[in-house]
Amino acid sequence: MILVGIDPGLNLTGYACVEVTTGDPEPRLLEAGVIRMTRGESMPARLGHLFEQLEAVFEEFAPGKVVVESIFSHRSFQKAGLLMGHARGVVLLAAQRRGVGTAELAPAEVKRALTGNGRATKAQMQQAVMVQCGLPEPPSPPDVADAIAIALCAGRREHLEAAPAVD
Repeated sequence: MILVGIDPGLNLTGYACVEVTTGDPEPRLLEAGVIRMTRGESMPARLGHLFEQLEAVFEEFAPGKVVVESIFSHRSFQKAGLLMGHARGVVLLAAQRRGVGTAELAPAEVKRALTGNGRATKAQMQQAVMVQCGLPEPPSPPDVADAIAIALCAGRREHLEAAPAVD
């Protein structure tokens, strides 16, 4: 099964496609990148661009599931959480329009799964993704690393849920 991990944003949205195969606990990274929206464009224009680009990714990879980072909001940055909600809505809509199932993962859960620390920094996440995927350098911008981390975490979880119970 192909999983697409999404780190949603209104300026940059990271995405990563991984393949989960029966018998292999480690998802295989197929592609990762970033969708860039133009700063200064209207909100509807940015959301429309995001939708079109997501449709292209979903068309190319035909995912069985899309996994998106859940909303988190810190008291000091409440507006950021609200704005991210717009991008998440577009991701969920694009998946629903293609009939693809969705799931959410909390940022702290993804960080803990990849680094052992639920409060890992962006740089720590980039390093962990680079090492775990055997990449020659850390993924950049950090939104790409976050999307890869989401996809890896979801892929590993998918493998565990599909594994037969051991008595």
